[in-house]
Amino acid sequence: MRSSVIAVAAAAVALAGCGGDEKVSGRAPQAPERMTLRAPGFQSGQPIPVEYTCDGRDISPPLGWSGTPRDARELAILVEDPDAPGGTFVHWVLFGLSPTQKQLDAGAKLESSRQGRNSFGETRYRGPCPPQGDKPPRYEFSIYALRERIEASEGAAADEVRDEIRRKAIASGRLTGRYGR
Repeated sequence: MRSSVIAVAAAAVALAGCGGDEKVSGRAPQAPERMTLRAPGFQSGQPIPVEYTCDGRDISPPLGWSGTPRDARELAILVEDPDAPGGTFVHWVLFGLSPTQKQLDAGAKLESSRQGRNSFGETRYRGPCPPQGDKPPRYEFSIYALRERIEASEGAAADEVRDEIRRKAIASGRLTGRYGR
């Protein structure tokens, strides 16, 4: 009996994907203008280096972008797994970045910006951590230029920040990586 309870518990953890329950619904917000987002450690559609996952240092990858519109008042970044069972799993919600900023270093220190709550229930970057043996899911890194500042506070729910991005985005760029275990 005890071994079957343990087996059921282990299966529930495996089915949870990345391990949290605060998923969001719907695709990432879109914007009319385009920006370019890049990560020096990987190309779009390619594997994300282990260093930026739960199997490595679990720090945010370096990111760089261009094409920020002149009338942007703020930048925001979302990192999401749209392939997670039960809804989109959010790995990072970052907003309040200066529109003059052009990059973030790996494991960026974020004193002047704010972070929303990810699907792990934390206010920080958490890297990909899919179940072992699954087909490597997509992880979408998105940058947004906003016409107005986001009013949400530090620790806001991902859905709240996504809704503000959806209403205020004037440009966006996306980079998709994959990671499997």
